[in-house]
Amino acid sequence: MLDRYESAGSLPKHYFHQDLWAARKVYQNNPEHHIDVGSRIDGFIAHILTFRDVEILDVRPMTSNISGITFRQADLIQSADLPSDICDSLSCLHALEHFGLGRYGDPIDPEGHIKGLQSLTKLLKPNGTLLLSVPIGLERVEFNAHRVFSVETILTLTEPDYELISFAYIDDHDKLHNITKQIETPDMIYGCGLFELKKKSKSLI
Repeated sequence: MLDRYESAGSLPKHYFHQDLWAARKVYQNNPEHHIDVGSRIDGFIAHILTFRDVEILDVRPMTSNISGITFRQADLIQSADLPSDICDSLSCLHALEHFGLGRYGDPIDPEGHIKGLQSLTKLLKPNGTLLLSVPIGLERVEFNAHRVFSVETILTLTEPDYELISFAYIDDHDKLHNITKQIETPDMIYGCGLFELKKKSKSLI
């Protein structure tokens, strides 16, 4: 009954545009091996399963047996046991902001998002593509739900190992904007930044 008063085609905040944005990127790039970390099974993963198989890594267990999915339970904050350079395409959509906040049973770690990004970089081959989305706006931690980042923070964290290929964002009114000019944090409370990044051939990790 909760959807009784919603309009036709009502969309969950961020996820509809985000999932289509990322699925189209994977389709266009046609990588050899795509790995996803922590994204929605019933959104983005469902989209790409229509045209390719996918490997999933998540700190949470997965009990469903879905054709086309290879699942591995892994804590991306702990990178020591992760293999290196195993995929040429990687996605992490609306997940990195949760790392280290304990929301999904992971240990509390104030640098969880930084360690998680380092693990993503370790998994990805040089010149591989990372599709990353996180909440953007006034930078803050809403414990234990998520972090909200400025665009500048994400660019600073990724600059040593990545080249930015494209940037888009979803605003507070759930409208998608593709940006080609100077990139900065839009004036919003809780948006979603969509970063297409290419790992440098001489990454620091």
